[in-house]
Amino acid sequence: QVQLQESGPGLVKPSQALSLTCDVSGGSITSKFYWWGWIRQPPGKGLEWMGAIEYSGRIDVSPSLKSRTSIGRDTSKNQFTLHLSSVTPEDTAVYYCARDTDGTGQFDYWGQGTQVTVSS
Repeated sequence: QVQLQESGPGLVKPSQALSLTCDVSGGSITSKFYWWGWIRQPPGKGLEWMGAIEYSGRIDVSPSLKSRTSIGRDTSKNQFTLHLSSVTPEDTAVYYCARDTDGTGQFDYWGQGTQVTVSS
């Protein structure tokens, strides 16, 4: 059973950067052919795919967030990360990490989500 757990600050000030980590257990982030993604859900809105990192280390980021988003990983810790710069209140959301079975948005395992609020 694969388990994912997000961690990071619950409150970030506008213009600062947000960094989240997803710890993975029960499966390796280098296992073919999975992608490991970040998805968020602002209050009252639908899910938004932010980006993902493939088992090989290849990264794909949503065009709308590309200028502010970076995704990385630490294979020794079996974790992957999200860095979102210059946040605004519109970045307030529940942030999820999840495993994508083939890079097409077919997520089979999800973290429980972590609330991030952007506010001064």
